Amino acid sequence: MGASLSNLADGSSGLGSGPGLGDIPESCVACVFLNLTPPEICNLARLNRAFRGAASSDSVWESKLPANYQDLLDLLPPERYKSLSKKDIFALLSRPVLFDDGTKEVWLDRVTGRVCMAISARGLAITGIEDRRYWNWIPTEESRFNLVAYLQQIWWFEVDGVIKFPFPADSYTLSFRLHLGRFSKRLGRRVCSFEHTHGWGIKPVRFELFTTDGQQALCECCLDDTEHDEINGYHKRGCWIDYKVGEFIVTDSDPVTEVRFSMKQIDCTHSKGGLCVDSVFIIPSDLKDRKRGGVLK
Repeated sequence: MGASLSNLADGSSGLGSGPGLGDIPESCVACVFLNLTPPEICNLARLNRAFRGAASSDSVWESKLPANYQDLLDLLPPERYKSLSKKDIFALLSRPVLFDDGTKEVWLDRVTGRVCMAISARGLAITGIEDRRYWNWIPTEESRFNLVAYLQQIWWFEVDGVIKFPFPADSYTLSFRLHLGRFSKRLGRRVCSFEHTHGWGIKPVRFELFTTDGQQALCECCLDDTEHDEINGYHKRGCWIDYKVGEFIVTDSDPVTEVRFSMKQIDCTHSKGGLCVDSVFIIPSDLKDRKRGGVLK
């Protein structure tokens, strides 16, 4: 079997007369590649010279890039991309591209080429963040930004954000990544302290988003309730959870989409604390559904 596949890749049939994969014109291979994912293309590129050539074709890789990929390149210095092939541009953009002083990053999903975004806690407006009696910044490897905001205790809990970006046409899901309890490492093991964790099971947190073209979403959730969910069972403490705010649809990257979003618990009859705020994610909705390991709807 292995010898037969090798012969096909080399262009021989084993009998010395029949055609093999090496006889397929590169242009035909490129047409097939238009319907495959980037990982599939890279795997097939190892078969023979025609497949390698087609796998480096600008026409193939341009079809995998979003229509407005130049908007993403504009976030980078021109010298980083001006001489690159479309394949190399895809590889460049599939790694996180930081912007807005490192508080936001955007990247392409490596399988679909669709645009994803993350906004760090430093890129959000957090009420009381400058007062160390309420909030602290914690360095950690558990955040893609290596930093999270930790709430010790507060009465008025409010986190707001806004993003104005040329998202390509798609349906997107926005979510907050949160963690109940303060985590650390002790003797090489991850441990969590819930000393300050309180107040999240009394009243729900209100999540909202609005877009400039009139779309909106609203949901409420108690962060520390004991209701069973399929991902975390009966326990929401001590693990990172993505809380889905809602979805919005972009029909064109021009005009630029503006999204405003918030997370609030402003009932001042009780205090709340012991919460880590990592980031906000904006991900194409069906990608988010496929990667749900830890998403609460």
